[in-house]
Parts: sequence; C-alpha cells; structure tokens
Amino acid sequence: QVQLVESGGGLVQPGGSLRLSCAASGSISSLTLMGWYRQAPGKQRELVALITSGGFTTYADSVKGRFTISRDNAKNTVYLQMNSLKPEDSAVYYCNAVSSWGQGTQVTVSS
Repeated sequence: QVQLVESGGGLVQPGGSLRLSCAASGSISSLTLMGWYRQAPGKQRELVALITSGGFTTYADSVKGRFTISRDNAKNTVYLQMNSLKPEDSAVYYCNAVSSWGQGTQVTVSS
C-alpha cells in the first residue's frame, strides 16, 4: 500500500495562491486515479479534484477555474495549484490513492 505525504499548506490572504504537494512512497504511474479532498471543521470530507493516469481531470464546482490538479509520475507526486483562494477554501486537505490517505495539510485563508 502506497504511503502519501502532503505538504504546502499554510496561511494565505484571500485572493492568494498555494501549491499543495502529495509525495507517494512508491510509483504512482500505475495508479489509475488520485485525488485531493478537504474537510472543514464540522463538515464532511468532500472531493476537490481527481486525476486519472491518463491525465483526465475533474473538479468540484466550487473550485473550477481556480484549482488545478496535476501529476508528475517521474517524481511520484501529485499537485494541487490553488489560486484566487477564498475563506471558504479553508480546510485540511488530504491526498488519496486507492485506499491510502495522507495525514493532511492545513490551509487557512484569512486576512
């Protein structure tokens, strides 16, 4: 089972940008689907973005046009570029592949 480690979270002002990284312990080239999810306090974990092994992507309506998911199979890493961040984007962001989850990285959008 692949181990996932997220990084790149932090505090950013509204309108700012962050790039999250998800480093896998092994090769991700054979992983058909990888994704980013988020969970805000008192809310259920929700899907943010998915990417297939072929590079097809899908996004939650709330982040379309602002977030971009990508993968670098050579580096065994999946990224989430987040632009035009809003306070409602504040949450713990988790990386997922099959049944593996990372520990999460906190994103806080506040002035």
